[in-house]
Amino acid sequence: MQITHVSARGKITLVAILAAVIFCGLTLVRNTFAQGGAQPAEPGGERNSVAGERAFATSCAGCHGLDGQGTDRGPGIAGSARVRRLSDNQIADIISNGIPETGMPPFRTLTGDQVRDIVGYLRALQGKSGPRALPGDATRGREIFFGKGECGTCHTIYGAGGFLGPDLSAYGPANSAQVILDTLLSTNRTVPVGYRLATVTTRDGHHFEGVIRNEDNFSLQLLAKDGSFHFFRTPELQNVERSSQPLMPTNYRDRLSSGELNDLVNFLVNGGVSTKPIRDPQYDSDEDDFE
Repeated sequence: MQITHVSARGKITLVAILAAVIFCGLTLVRNTFAQGGAQPAEPGGERNSVAGERAFATSCAGCHGLDGQGTDRGPGIAGSARVRRLSDNQIADIISNGIPETGMPPFRTLTGDQVRDIVGYLRALQGKSGPRALPGDATRGREIFFGKGECGTCHTIYGAGGFLGPDLSAYGPANSAQVILDTLLSTNRTVPVGYRLATVTTRDGHHFEGVIRNEDNFSLQLLAKDGSFHFFRTPELQNVERSSQPLMPTNYRDRLSSGELNDLVNFLVNGGVSTKPIRDPQYDSDEDDFE
């Protein structure tokens, strides 16, 4: 069929449509080059936060810390404004290919799904969602954290607490209540490097207890429970006794009741922001919630 006549209004409409198509195409090309040619993340499917946490702990936490706040081996990435400005594709490219001439190695053995899960978990560490409605009471949970549960002896949360364990300020908002509960009740813990308890005895008879942060053939650095660092030259040491036991207790099921565990999980998730308790068969505080 041959079009023999197009009205002035029809010409204007056709031109507008063509302009819109060209603009979208140019925008797509520009964004692709801006991302270094990286392909966009596959649509559909929710990121697996549990898998992301595990992959992050295995591949990233050794340098960047379990909370992404950094260690002596690597910078903080959860609170870094520069990392926040990177797109998901750019972060995924860094994970897969590393950064040449830096300490960031490539992790080419990770699958595409694992990389996306890590990116999703990092995004969760970077931000905090609003209070989640959970069983228990966050105010009571705070009392348990710094009291009966003794969590605050080793862990800092929102600027308060100990120094031996990881900062938990970003841990709760980034994880489900079930993941946190399972971690609390675990009886088979793997102690990460940098959090292994040791007792150091100097040649003049002084004893220091804490975790070894750095060690080489010539020196040792110990972080004590009060947050102080102690630096020793190897010739000054008489004995270094390393413990294979985890710092975190493995008897919380016996130490805390189901209701108290509800309170503690609520506090860790919501950071002291109390929400109206809900009743859920999975977390019903009138029964043994956690079997």
